[in-house]
Amino acid sequence: MEHDVRPWGEYWVLEDKDSHKVKRIEVKPGGRLSYQYHHHRSEVWTIISGIATVTIEGEQKKHGPGEVVKIEVMAKHRVANEEQEPLVIIEVQLGTYFGEDDIIRLDDDYARVDLDNK
Repeated sequence: MEHDVRPWGEYWVLEDKDSHKVKRIEVKPGGRLSYQYHHHRSEVWTIISGIATVTIEGEQKKHGPGEVVKIEVMAKHRVANEEQEPLVIIEVQLGTYFGEDDIIRLDDDYARVDLDNK
């Protein structure tokens, strides 16, 4: 099983097929993913535990366990954990390509912004 540690937490790839990819994402308290979008995939997030502060196209909303967030292809989005407990999300990616190089970062707390996309 693919596993990667990032500055905001970590993720595990649970399934990787031609039609979809499924990840378990854990965001540590105070962690926040980059404000980003994708050319080739949409995403569906199911909140498993914790409270997710989700931003889509500049609009912010909190989501709790059992709630589902849908992110369309090209929609600018990010998730943050502003709480004291870990945030766990199951992410289902749907589309034609699921490589990490389809993450177009617009803003990032860890200086990983794609400079040609600012």
